[in-house]
Amino acid sequence: MDLMDKIVSLCKRRGFVYPGSEIYGGLSNSWDFGPLGVEVKNNFKNLWWRNFVHRREDILGLDSALIMNSKVWEASGHVEGFSDPLRECQNCHIRLRQDVIDEFNFEQSTCLKSKDKKHSWGEIKQFNLMFKTHIGSVEDSSTIVYLRPETAQGMFVDFKNVLSSFPRNLPFGIAQIGKAFRNEITTGNFLFRLRELEQMEIEYFISPPKTDADWLKHFELWRSEMWKWFEIVGIDKDKVHEHEIPDGERAHYSKRTIDFEFDYPFGLKELYGLAYRTDFDLNRHQDYSGQDLSYKDSEAGESIIPHVIEPTWGVDRTFLAILLSSYFEDGKRVLLKLKPQIAPYKIAVFPLVANKNELIAKAKDLYLRLKSKFTTVWDDRGNIGKRYFSQDEIGTPWCVTIDYETIKDESVTVRDRDTTKQIRIKIDSLTDYFAKLLDG
Repeated sequence: MDLMDKIVSLCKRRGFVYPGSEIYGGLSNSWDFGPLGVEVKNNFKNLWWRNFVHRREDILGLDSALIMNSKVWEASGHVEGFSDPLRECQNCHIRLRQDVIDEFNFEQSTCLKSKDKKHSWGEIKQFNLMFKTHIGSVEDSSTIVYLRPETAQGMFVDFKNVLSSFPRNLPFGIAQIGKAFRNEITTGNFLFRLRELEQMEIEYFISPPKTDADWLKHFELWRSEMWKWFEIVGIDKDKVHEHEIPDGERAHYSKRTIDFEFDYPFGLKELYGLAYRTDFDLNRHQDYSGQDLSYKDSEAGESIIPHVIEPTWGVDRTFLAILLSSYFEDGKRVLLKLKPQIAPYKIAVFPLVANKNELIAKAKDLYLRLKSKFTTVWDDRGNIGKRYFSQDEIGTPWCVTIDYETIKDESVTVRDRDTTKQIRIKIDSLTDYFAKLLDG
């Protein structure tokens, strides 16, 4: 079984990720985050928010609407240009992106519905990736709206509102975490390419640069921040590689783009992106809306249109990269070496045996005390060894066992997930002990 199969199996078995709509046969590349998965996801999203919004004075948060006025997407260029090149086999009617046909050599693959077993690919057609729907009770061209394909435009559209409510000097940024929807032609590889995805994104507004050095300094600062993020969440930096997107392949609005690619089991693919979007977006929305979206430069005494540096993190791909970086096998033991701040549970509490009332009562009391401070789980299933292995597999950093010595001296056994080493600690010292470990 390869690593991806092991990860997918573990995710379902342990309650990290389930196939969407499974009891009805599922839905292509739809996934539900289970009880442990949503904890991991919320943990690193909260870390991201704390790191890039709460701890900085130059970033403000936003949560914009999923459905926006359709003119937003006309101005941004999505209605006209947000598309993938699509080809369809005239025999079996499979539809694939051209790059997928090229990458996996589908030109030479077998077609089961043709006499000569060969695909007959039609001409390349552009397929718009936005999900279209209607708003209100009438379905005509005037009621068409779209599920947003990215979070960025909400921040551009609200730029003037945010600046009016919270005046800031340039440079400053707007941050957002939220869902986006893309009607992808080719999905797959578990959480890598989804139709319903989530982004963590910042639009960082800077003064119009007089030289390349003026925007490059901000670009490099965010490049550095993105490398620091890998360390924070426990993504293996040895598996991360920068890919400079060349002229002709970048998005039309970008003057420079770097993709941070990750060594997935299925190949080197994009994880995050960093782009210099120039002043394209605010200019477009100013032109299409007729509203003044300029910024009053107090030093120069003139109105300007800020330029934008955009770092983007994919939530679902972050989740996958963390699991792939954390999965280890140690003999018969499978463990997720998740950073404690990322782990779904920080502490598991066990009674040594599950049929001794005195131990159970003591363990329950300690469990409730720790649970009031930390994300803690109670586990009394099976023998102590199986409980350790179970907690290792879901990434719980520490297990606390109440045994017969606890009754005598108020001490417990604390076991470390990664080393399996055990130490004795007094119950009254546990809260401070774990608080210091989690702070570190």
